Amino acid sequence: MEMQHRTDRIPQDITPADALQYLKEGNFRFINNLQTNRNLLELVNDTSHGQWPFAAILSCMDSRTSAELIFEQGLGDIFSIRIAGNVITEDILGCLEYATVVAGSRLIVVLGHSNCGAVKGACDHVELGNLTGLLARIQPAVMMEESVTENRNGSNPNFVNAVSYLNAVYSAQQILVQSAEIKKLVQAGSVGIIPAMYNVSSGKVTFYEQQGTPGLVRQTDARSA
Repeated sequence: MEMQHRTDRIPQDITPADALQYLKEGNFRFINNLQTNRNLLELVNDTSHGQWPFAAILSCMDSRTSAELIFEQGLGDIFSIRIAGNVITEDILGCLEYATVVAGSRLIVVLGHSNCGAVKGACDHVELGNLTGLLARIQPAVMMEESVTENRNGSNPNFVNAVSYLNAVYSAQQILVQSAEIKKLVQAGSVGIIPAMYNVSSGKVTFYEQQGTPGLVRQTDARSA
């Protein structure tokens, strides 16, 4: 079930689970080097009068985590919202509300990744100008991580990756806590929210369900249809 490029509104029968499936299939193509043949100039013309992205991806600004590439999507297919550490801010929430409430995107993915520099900085309590406040938003995940008892710093990849996972989950939860508009859509079943992790070594995305949090799609790995 592959999402075909659209220049009209997203059909009402497309569900959050469908949107997740489209992303799984895209990541499968990415890690297997099965790129879709797209005429980019034609897509530019097709999308010049409107856009109907089926999902919004909140990811880190890391140069290796371009959502369009990771999920093998074309122009107009997804919203790509990026900030160091994939943290939640008022502006990020505004972007996500536009994506879901206004444009009709069915799914929000909070995409953390392995070997994250922002998470390393938070683990090491780095302070640097305006970056200090941004890294402070990752501290709840640092405090929540209890499985690693030694070398709890940015030099320990196990600790960093464990915090990155918890940070993605925490950000997904905060969307519901801080946005009444998105929470309404989630409770109605028209929008889903799911945390995920991207492995920068393999290219694979793993999606996670956080038990007890409404609107998160069941855990699944990227695979073939």
